Amino acid sequence: MLKSVSVGRSIVAAFVKSSSAPLATRYRIATFTSMVTPKLIPFSEDFFFRQLFDTKSSTYTYLLADTETKEAVLIDPVVEHGKRDAQLIKDLGLTLKYAMNTHMHADHITGTGYLKQLLPGTLSVISEASGAKADRHLSDNEKVQFGRHQIEAVATPGHTNGCMSFIVHEQGLVFTGDALLIRGCGRTDFQEGNSRTLYNSVHDRIFSLPDNFQVYPAHDYRGQLASTVIEEKTYNPRLTKDIEAFVDIMENLNLPKPKMIDQAVPANRECGLYDIPADDK
Repeated sequence: MLKSVSVGRSIVAAFVKSSSAPLATRYRIATFTSMVTPKLIPFSEDFFFRQLFDTKSSTYTYLLADTETKEAVLIDPVVEHGKRDAQLIKDLGLTLKYAMNTHMHADHITGTGYLKQLLPGTLSVISEASGAKADRHLSDNEKVQFGRHQIEAVATPGHTNGCMSFIVHEQGLVFTGDALLIRGCGRTDFQEGNSRTLYNSVHDRIFSLPDNFQVYPAHDYRGQLASTVIEEKTYNPRLTKDIEAFVDIMENLNLPKPKMIDQAVPANRECGLYDIPADDK
């Protein structure tokens, strides 16, 4: 006789009874992992989204806009692509209201300061806890408005003290910076990193979002563009562990020092103004 039992979201157990088999083998349990394919929230007609990439640092930059008011925000810009980003914004007829950072990066120099020069009127944004200069500093749960659309900035420290994730609830999006990566997470061995804090941040502030929210990180090194909350809750090889196992993993990564840290961190404290590309100074 075959019976199927649903366990959680992704496991089905089949119990097979055979009266002719020895007692110890009369019941066999087979588990099957079902594919995690949540139904995504469709974007509203007045919402614009574009994902951009820096090949040197494997950084994603995100352009969001209200197509009615033309107000836009740019998340995690890279200084070398300031002209690219500014030209795209002009081509689309948008006005850049905010250039935002999820945290003070150590692997590239932010483009926020450069964009303020290229697109006058742009305001730079980062968390208060980051210690970096900006036109606007964000606190936990603070809202950022562009047109009728809204970003909720939630504190997700652990990679750095100042890490924030940016949530667009209506569109089902979360921009996780370096807190949560696709099948990974940010390192915790420098810049005030703390493995326990990061674990709790991801579980409490990101994994608590609806399963079908799309996850867009600040980096990816394997060619993946996006994930979902349920995928990372199911398949993330670090964050599916218990907290003690996670801490052990993070303490034994033995990663090299980031190549750009000595240039990037001081520059990013000053909103990226230390290192405008030489041909544009």
